[in-house]
Amino acid sequence: MERLECEVLVVGGGLGGHVAALSAAEEGADVLLMEKQAEVGGSSVLAGGSFAFAGTDMQKERGIVDSEALLTQDLLEVGQGKNDPQLVAQYARSQLDAYYWLRERGVEFMSVQAASGQSVPRSHLANPRMVVDLLHRTAESLPNVHIVTGCAAERLVQGSESKRVSGVRARQGATEYLLEAARGVVLTSGGFGQNKEMIAAFAPGKEKALLLGALGNVGDGLKMAWKLGAGLRDMPYVKGTFGNFPETKVGQHLGLEAVYKGAIAVNKSARRFVNESLDYKLLGDACLLQEDAISFQILDQKVMDASIPGYTIFDFGRRLEQGLMVTAPTLAELADKIGVPAAQLEDTVRTYNEMVRSGSEDPFGRKHLTHRFGDLVEIDRPPFYAYPSVTGIVATYAGITVSPQAEVTDVFGEPIPHLYAAGEIMGGFHGAAYMTGTSLGKATVFGRIAGKAATRKAS
Repeated sequence: MERLECEVLVVGGGLGGHVAALSAAEEGADVLLMEKQAEVGGSSVLAGGSFAFAGTDMQKERGIVDSEALLTQDLLEVGQGKNDPQLVAQYARSQLDAYYWLRERGVEFMSVQAASGQSVPRSHLANPRMVVDLLHRTAESLPNVHIVTGCAAERLVQGSESKRVSGVRARQGATEYLLEAARGVVLTSGGFGQNKEMIAAFAPGKEKALLLGALGNVGDGLKMAWKLGAGLRDMPYVKGTFGNFPETKVGQHLGLEAVYKGAIAVNKSARRFVNESLDYKLLGDACLLQEDAISFQILDQKVMDASIPGYTIFDFGRRLEQGLMVTAPTLAELADKIGVPAAQLEDTVRTYNEMVRSGSEDPFGRKHLTHRFGDLVEIDRPPFYAYPSVTGIVATYAGITVSPQAEVTDVFGEPIPHLYAAGEIMGGFHGAAYMTGTSLGKATVFGRIAGKAATRKAS
């Protein structure tokens, strides 16, 4: 078994891993970043590209009033009080600095939009592949950062007496390694969205969901920490994301959230079945309960005109160009094309429009486009469009327990010495549901915290 030494070892080469590695390196530590796949990126590069930040210069330029307090309130509301308030508070305190940290390193955000779980627009859009690649190039340029790909961590290593985590056992091809970390190990190895056994164990009822997460996300980092006694959090709330095209494959970005711009969701009976302003994880659950676990987002030309080129979940025009969006001059013709009852679709849209026009109470409870933001619009301007939508699990948003300082904690809430975590592997932050942009946001915020914290403890 070959031995390699470093001061900080980061396991996982997605956004959180790169942020942690750079943050540790900026503190002067000698860092080894390892990724088991041949290419870095993980589930980060499969994300829609939203970063949830509050109080930014981009928001102020648009007259958007946001704050740490409002962000905290939204996170706790969306999480239904099931999230750890200390993690939420840490995120809210740290997210603005994380935003400017990314900006200072060359990340350019294209726009700010409102999306799932947001009372005001706070999704800052950036291409996640470009962000990871930018940080990867920066890391490669530093003399104290070493990056190894195709190397899989298999077990965490602890001292026999102190129980401090001192490194990992890993394998690269036929070669076994003992990777020793003098200061700390940071787990940024993602979730378990490609592990069918773990999905069945922790997320029963999701068997009909598409598994769209990164191929390397099989829960190995989680299990390594679990073996050392790490606690688990949010496992009952593993959910899929609404709005994925039925034939989506791993690595494709075909999710669409037209409901947050004014569309409605109907099932195969052409009936609405949910409050479309809910978090898209809750929409995903509702979709799984429909016949054949499929639904259709119905929109008109007004909603189509709200398309945002380059923003995956709102790029309606791109989906039309790809031939994935069905269109017709009338609702009856649209219904025939997607195989739902025409008379019922017309009645569903007419009833919805009357509700919007009169301001009467929606039987499903919808009051806004998303969470508490945006006025509802009638679906009345032809042509009309439909986007077939199913539920897909891209990321699991649940995992091991951590302290606000990104320390991995055991089942009794005590830190496991010299072990840290950030990103998708973390549990406790989201709670029962999910705000758009907090996955990439969490990877950035807690990646910085974990990377810096890992440099502070010498052996």
